[in-house]
Amino acid sequence: MLISIVLLIKKNGVNLSVNQTIKSIVSISPHSLSKVTKDQIEFQFKPNKGFSHRNHFNNYKYKSMEILDTVGIDMSKLTFDVRIHSTQAYAQFENSNEGFKQLLNWAYKNSSFSRENIFFIFEHTGLYSHKISVYLTEKKVAFALVPGLEIKRSLGLARGKDDKVDATNIAKYAYRLRDEIEPYEMPSEQVQALKRLLSLRDRLVRQRAGFKASLKEQKRVLLKKENQILFTSQEKMINYLTKQIRTIEEEMMGIINSNEQLIEQFKSMTGIKGVGKQTALFMIAYTHGFTKFKNWRKFASYCGIAPFPRLSGTSVRGKTKVSNLANKKIKSLLDLCAKSSIQHNLEMKTYYNKRVDEGKNKMSTINIIRNKLLSRIFAVVKRKTHYVDLMKYAA
Repeated sequence: MLISIVLLIKKNGVNLSVNQTIKSIVSISPHSLSKVTKDQIEFQFKPNKGFSHRNHFNNYKYKSMEILDTVGIDMSKLTFDVRIHSTQAYAQFENSNEGFKQLLNWAYKNSSFSRENIFFIFEHTGLYSHKISVYLTEKKVAFALVPGLEIKRSLGLARGKDDKVDATNIAKYAYRLRDEIEPYEMPSEQVQALKRLLSLRDRLVRQRAGFKASLKEQKRVLLKKENQILFTSQEKMINYLTKQIRTIEEEMMGIINSNEQLIEQFKSMTGIKGVGKQTALFMIAYTHGFTKFKNWRKFASYCGIAPFPRLSGTSVRGKTKVSNLANKKIKSLLDLCAKSSIQHNLEMKTYYNKRVDEGKNKMSTINIIRNKLLSRIFAVVKRKTHYVDLMKYAA
């Protein structure tokens, strides 16, 4: 009886709270009230799309909460500025656990609404916003991390910069979008560690490439006898950086191998011709284990390979292009995957040559192949199956 009622409510598009659902049950079957509890009602609701089952109950609470007040936070290295939208109360706290504790007490005291209806929001500022994200997650407080550029563009023209004004603008931004904004879910510890190691490896690879380039040019111009220390020091640095890069790669694979779900995702992705280990690691890290994005099209937009039209009225008919607002690292990796698949994947090679022979643009074709590979990555991960190359079975 309980399941059929909940399904009926979902089918008719009615978004009732738990208490309202209980009232609906009472109106239909008053005798069953003593047999139905609040926890039983909550259990019938499915987790929202885009969120992992791990935090189902917390996310259901966040998604069903009514946001009546927003608290904007402007993070910096040592302190952070806070503005409450409803009362315009302002304060500054230390960027530490003690400061976060003071923030919650102050916000709940100075807001015009109850704590269940207060939503916190701040910019994504890397390490500066990491500690408060962890703290609010542990305290089960609903919050959102938003790119600074998104907030800046939503507020129109602005002159000058001030932390107090920034906190006000962040709170105003969240209040305007309170019906659309989604709470942030912290990725798992393994995904966080993986992302940090990938960032460090990328930095070491760039440093090694710099040493290699300068050493090559110096050896071409300078005499070895007169520059022994110059050459030897750089060669040692290159060897040391190579060793550290290997250590980091081993650590990342250790993280992958420690989790069955991550192992399955990694093997599924690397089973696609053209998709290498680094691409698979970056995909896991930046999709939060494929829980952050609902589908591959959303991720294609995020990494800058989704084409967008440029049309206005009857006079503007611009060429459809990809956006510069993108994760450039993942975009470059997918570009390398596409070019590798053109060489080693018979299906992609045939498709590429066919389009080029027809006079199609080469870069446009490569971008199509990027999207094909990305769609296959999401497909094999979501289905939990390995990719099957059908071209080798073709007659």
